[in-house]
Amino acid sequence: MSAIEEKLAAMGHRLPPAFVYPSPNRIGCVVAGHLLYTSGHPPPADFGVVTHGKVGGSVSEEDAVKAARATALNILASVKQRLGSLDRIKQVVKVTGMVNSAAGFQRQFAVIDGASDLFYELFGPEAGQHARSAVGMFELPREYCMEIEAIFELAS
Repeated sequence: MSAIEEKLAAMGHRLPPAFVYPSPNRIGCVVAGHLLYTSGHPPPADFGVVTHGKVGGSVSEEDAVKAARATALNILASVKQRLGSLDRIKQVVKVTGMVNSAAGFQRQFAVIDGASDLFYELFGPEAGQHARSAVGMFELPREYCMEIEAIFELAS
């Protein structure tokens, strides 16, 4: 088990199975040089969090924050599948969160903090602090309540 996975376990977390994309034209992440780009990930199925619905409507902000944290774990599962170890992550560079928002919901920033906080706590203040966008969407594929993607710098 990698040091990062040991820290995740100490934090009370585990990785879900890596998300399987429904079409072979895309995968969970791609390495280009020293950067790893992830595809948009939904909250993991069968992981005890809300996965579908409108935040600020059928999904509470509190439940959406938990789903965002689980989505960050879903992203890390894809990274581990691609790299073999999460210890190769040097820096969380950018996180982009898209929240399936009910009309009038304006706290997307608070929802995506679930993912940002996990990365910050896991990788520490220097490697875990990142640039970020959190936006509201009128609809998301398959009625997911959110989709999050990330860019990581890899150690050489």
